[in-house]
Amino acid sequence: MPSLSSLVAGACLAAAGLAHAQAPQRIVALQPSLTEAVCSLEACDRLVAVDRHSDWPASVAGLPRVGGMADANVEAIVALRPDLVLLGARSRAAERLQALGLRVLVLEARSHADIRRNLERIAQALGRPGAGERLWRGLELRVEEQRRRVPPGWQGRRIYLELHGGKVAASEVSFIGETLARLGLANVVPGHLGAFPRLGPEYALRADPDVLVTTEVGATVPPPQRPGWQALRAVRERRYCTLPPGQFDVVLRAGPRIDEAAAAVVQCLQGLPPP
Repeated sequence: MPSLSSLVAGACLAAAGLAHAQAPQRIVALQPSLTEAVCSLEACDRLVAVDRHSDWPASVAGLPRVGGMADANVEAIVALRPDLVLLGARSRAAERLQALGLRVLVLEARSHADIRRNLERIAQALGRPGAGERLWRGLELRVEEQRRRVPPGWQGRRIYLELHGGKVAASEVSFIGETLARLGLANVVPGHLGAFPRLGPEYALRADPDVLVTTEVGATVPPPQRPGWQALRAVRERRYCTLPPGQFDVVLRAGPRIDEAAAAVVQCLQGLPPP
């Protein structure tokens, strides 16, 4: 196995050569939403590695895995000689990768505006300026189409969407909350609490939403089995959805599939008794 010093030397040569290249051809994406963005911009063939959680599209399944947000394998990344590394703002690897001579693009997505901006930044890095903006316009049209599919009576109804086994909720200022708002739903978690506040089960009891959205991930307890939750109208009247892991992953990712996230919520509403 080559030494780290030889890998660093190779990485520096690759970085120097990047100035003469029209666009990066060897890309590492260290976040599922970034992997999805590259592929949605028709550059999946340029990916040489992804993080451990990237699972869409199916074509990335055979790519090397180089860790995640907290434990990116820097040596493995350098060994792949990428000419661009995409990672999120919370990744711990950015400074080290830059110090080793790699081109790094750090992207953060807390809102729809961030997602839109990131798609175009990635498109420009790929040598395809304007492609990100076109992709975003298509997403907006498809989200609007999902809004028209919301069943009558649900517009303006109050929703509570929880994450991480019910310990965290998506507020109205999160990118998830923005998607819910575009569907015409009212979020019971206000923005002043933060984008993804930690809330106890008593919060939902006080808020008494019209619909609950949760997931089957991990040890999540179904709403009817939670202490006190039989008092919730949404539970008594069976107006809650438990999304399967794959579908819930789409809801959680701030990337180019927010239209699919919207569709998952609409499908949930379509299967519930009318309010």
